[in-house]
Amino acid sequence: MIESDDRLVIVVSGPGGVGKGTIVARLLDRDPRLWLSRSWTTRGRRSGEHMEAYHFTSRELFEAHAKGGGFLEWVEFLDYMQGTPVPDPPAGHDVVFEIDVHGAAQIQQRYPDALLIFVDAPSRSHQEDRLRKRGDDPETVAARLAKAAEEVEMAHRLQCSVVVNDDLDRAISEVEELIEERRSGLGRC
Repeated sequence: MIESDDRLVIVVSGPGGVGKGTIVARLLDRDPRLWLSRSWTTRGRRSGEHMEAYHFTSRELFEAHAKGGGFLEWVEFLDYMQGTPVPDPPAGHDVVFEIDVHGAAQIQQRYPDALLIFVDAPSRSHQEDRLRKRGDDPETVAARLAKAAEEVEMAHRLQCSVVVNDDLDRAISEVEELIEERRSGLGRC
């Protein structure tokens, strides 16, 4: 379990298809002080999706883990379940959660000093294009686009720092700057 007073807790959220997974992967490659809490999911792996993207599991195992208190937060989303396990990061690492905005709200309740970053697409049409390119079926695309407005509104209520992913390198740099700014505030660089 993490103690938020000695580690930075970073939450990266955003609607499906905005590139938050790509941003987080690049951050992890560039900053050895970051450790990713890998979410569990009951959905199937997408075409081309890396096996390490999630802990892919059955609904039965997921529900048993939830019942045993193994998640900080979890949600049933569209037609699958997804959750954030109780993390156990190595010493000296800041923790990154890549989760939806509802999960971000629950993490913020547990860790009030968490850095909340909301990644968004420059437009819903850009998000739609990204969802289609990654292979989401038309019904899933429509559901994710409909949910995006609610997610944006919730991110504003949570006072998340918003990063628009219209240029990947710039978006990564913005997120890095937010992290370094928060680390400086904690007296660490």
